[in-house]
Amino acid sequence: MSSDVPAAPRPSRWSVLIGFLGSMHLAIALLLTLALAAALGTVLPQNQPSQTYLMQFGPFWYEVFDALGLYGVYTASWFLLILAFLVVSTTVCVYRSTPMMWRDMRGFRLDIREKSLERFAHKESRPCHPEAPDTVMQRAQAVLRDRGYRLRRRQDADGREVLSAMRGGGNRLGYFFTHLAIVVICIGGLIDGRVPLMAAQLLGGLEPETRQIPASQVPPKSRVEPSNPSFRGSVEIPEGRSADVVFLDLGDGYVVQELPFAIEVKDFRVQRYENGQERSYESDVVIHDDTLEAPMEHTVSVNHPLVHRGYAIYQSSYRDAGSLLMLDMYLLGHSAEEPRRVTVRVHGRYEQSLSDGSVYTLEFLNFRETNLSRELDEEGGERVHDMGPSMEYALHGPDGETRYYHQLMEPVERDGRRYLISGVRAGTGEPFRYLYIPVDPDGEGIDRFMALVARLHDRQVVESVVDEVAGEAAKQFSGEDDRVPREVVRNTMIRLMELFAAGGYDAVIGEIRQRVPEPQWDRLTDVFGRVLNETLRALYLRVLEAEGIAEMRGDDAAWLDDALTALDALPRYGSPLFVRLRDYQLHQAAGLMVTKAPGQKVVYFGSLMLIIGVFLMLYVSHRRCWLVVQPRGDGGSRLLFAGTANRNMLEFDHEFAALSRDLLQETSAGGENGTGGRQAR
Repeated sequence: MSSDVPAAPRPSRWSVLIGFLGSMHLAIALLLTLALAAALGTVLPQNQPSQTYLMQFGPFWYEVFDALGLYGVYTASWFLLILAFLVVSTTVCVYRSTPMMWRDMRGFRLDIREKSLERFAHKESRPCHPEAPDTVMQRAQAVLRDRGYRLRRRQDADGREVLSAMRGGGNRLGYFFTHLAIVVICIGGLIDGRVPLMAAQLLGGLEPETRQIPASQVPPKSRVEPSNPSFRGSVEIPEGRSADVVFLDLGDGYVVQELPFAIEVKDFRVQRYENGQERSYESDVVIHDDTLEAPMEHTVSVNHPLVHRGYAIYQSSYRDAGSLLMLDMYLLGHSAEEPRRVTVRVHGRYEQSLSDGSVYTLEFLNFRETNLSRELDEEGGERVHDMGPSMEYALHGPDGETRYYHQLMEPVERDGRRYLISGVRAGTGEPFRYLYIPVDPDGEGIDRFMALVARLHDRQVVESVVDEVAGEAAKQFSGEDDRVPREVVRNTMIRLMELFAAGGYDAVIGEIRQRVPEPQWDRLTDVFGRVLNETLRALYLRVLEAEGIAEMRGDDAAWLDDALTALDALPRYGSPLFVRLRDYQLHQAAGLMVTKAPGQKVVYFGSLMLIIGVFLMLYVSHRRCWLVVQPRGDGGSRLLFAGTANRNMLEFDHEFAALSRDLLQETSAGGENGTGGRQAR
């Protein structure tokens, strides 16, 4: 036997696409992706300088996170693409579900069959009810209307009547409002996103600028007109200066967003607690706008922006704007005792030539008036301590090598002694390693240390000191004064001093291991170390004599120990210069963020819709009841009463029991000749 069964028609591509876009699985996947992205944007600080991320994560992870766009998640192209995809998906879902939801909300389903009602959990039936159908129906309508139900009634040709009642149809609107709210909120996010900028860049009408040049020199192809509907940009304005543009990060560079008004910063203030921590900072700004009768003055703080013509101006940060730095510059050689007085500006450069003709360039990067350090107090608790002003600069050598330095202005105390500290690192991703220079015992300066450095690099002084101690030092080599010629001892001691001045103790040890057999390493290291320290001690006595101190005291001996440690580390400091911050004149710039976000009101409206939708879904129950009445030959009726609800079932249990009792005019849910469904409790 065979039969031809017609094949089911293949769905069209359009229907497949609509089904995919409107699927719940896709919407959930998109929402989870956006939630993950929002979490990343919350954990990872957004729109910070690249130097901050480079120092925090290192070069490798900096590049990875930058490629993924995690430093500006909410304006990344992939985030906006997912947002747009979610708008399309949710819109399709609303389009597909709205007709069915509307029918369910408005339709009374008068054609429902009794077999369907008998399967309901809430039902009451009376095969033999003594009252006439009209009496039952009139009473049922009155009872249901009193409880807020809307009614529809139908009578069939055989006398069968159906009464359909419904309450809480707005519950279905909750689903509509919730889904539509997601669309509205996403549209608001897209309006405030960078869609116009990215589209202009994609079409070639906008090119990011990568050079660090003044805003006035940025070409037109990298500038954005004030008509741009939405943006979020930043600008740093020094005190007493103004700006009518902000900078927007775009791709690997930036573009200049023009403003229809100018912002002037009259004054910038940082308020601090007693321990130096920032409490707040604010700027006194003046808006110069041709639409105003007079300039508008306002104080902008972190949580109190200024809104003008739809532009919101926030206080976001601050930085140094070219503070004057008064420096003492020491050349770490035989002239170290004579520092040069130099005045420079932050973000400026200074060139220093050495005696060998080499030129070093100092680039002053930053200045901070406070530097907070966390320390443990006597009770083991943590306290915050202000270490005072500091500066940061880069030293560019003649060979192209660059090192970065962090210099504190005030000495710090460590183990009861005071030091001037200076940090150094070879790259911005490395931590600083600090050089501790002991300050003068009776002052704040480092004159004694620099005097010791100068004598260490003065060959005539070194030879004079060696001549004084060579005789005693010869005994360290042989134990007998006549065994080693004095001239050999003298030359060896001079060589040790030169090695120490150039490379510290490591250079001395390296020379020993290079020139003598390994079995003699330990012995010669011990001998040379004692001879070297004795020579350095004699050199230090020359420094004390120049200060008018005839005999070394206990404090002087302790200072020498610290000085020898610093001299040993000085070759690894990597600089022929030591720069000390002597004084400064502070000049600051206020970092302002300017935003134009017309989609903000759209997002607020969508949020309101979301609240209403969630309220309708959670607190409004969609309830339906049906009463089927059929006449009997004896004047009575056969009744079937059933109901259903989509939530708050316990409450509906009580309501259905009360309705059954009032409709059937009985004190129990089941009569003498009836059968009952779920009983009232």
